[in-house]
Amino acid sequence: MEKRKFGRTDMQVSVLGFGGAEIGYNPDQTQEEVDLLLNSALDARMNVIDTSSSYHNSEELIGRSVAHRRDEYYLLTKAGNLDPYGKSDWSSDGILSSVERSLRRLRTDRLDIVQLHSCDAETLRRGDAIDGLQRAREKGYTRYIGYSGDNDAAELAVDLGVFDSLQTSVSIADQAAIETVIPRAVGAGLGVIAKRPIANAVWRFAEFPESPYYHEYWNRLEKLDYEFLRRPLDESVGIALRFTLAVPGVSTAIVGTTQSSRWQQNAKYARLGTLDEAEFRSIRQRWNEVADTSWSQEI
Repeated sequence: MEKRKFGRTDMQVSVLGFGGAEIGYNPDQTQEEVDLLLNSALDARMNVIDTSSSYHNSEELIGRSVAHRRDEYYLLTKAGNLDPYGKSDWSSDGILSSVERSLRRLRTDRLDIVQLHSCDAETLRRGDAIDGLQRAREKGYTRYIGYSGDNDAAELAVDLGVFDSLQTSVSIADQAAIETVIPRAVGAGLGVIAKRPIANAVWRFAEFPESPYYHEYWNRLEKLDYEFLRRPLDESVGIALRFTLAVPGVSTAIVGTTQSSRWQQNAKYARLGTLDEAEFRSIRQRWNEVADTSWSQEI
């Protein structure tokens, strides 16, 4: 699998990474399924695993599955949000404690990046959360520190000059960052991670999805009405993923799934390389023609 340089760090990351949210949020997820999913992904030369302290038992599942292969992948987690229900602790001690808990859950003595998990701009300005990350780095818990988030908070995170990486939303349905925060991050030497890189593939639903989680992207894609979304699902998902991988500055795209077969399918798309320039420009042009000025990044 293609590797790309990751900002000013010494990391060479696979263009496709694994996102640990879905395995944590899936109440029926088994350890055996995660073992197959992650080990087969590592066998395919994927080398980025991204999770969070707030994704239920995602860290534990990952630790039990691939801690024995720790030298084969970069391990990223997030701190600040403590659980899926909105509990958070942005204090310096709280961040440090969260990182220590993540190390135990992930069964490792080191992380490659710890990211603040979508805190707002005011929290960033106060500085306590950043101080917690810096303390974690000083203790050797993590090599690098990053910010995961969007819009004005992401732009502030870049401008503060303290982070090594930015994880932000970018996809066929979420292109604001292409002209705003991503160029600034690249200019500042940050590695850029694309989250939600296939817009949750919301067009797979035959009708308006029940869960509010999908509503914004569904509504946007109804208006954008890309021609390729009327093609077979496998082909359209491949185009969407390769579009995101073609965005200048993106080093890796984090895709979450609970199924090994689906991850392997995404890996197949990634191996095809980035989208050709004409199709990339066509999607960008459609966005510029149709996108509403209120379409900010989805957090």
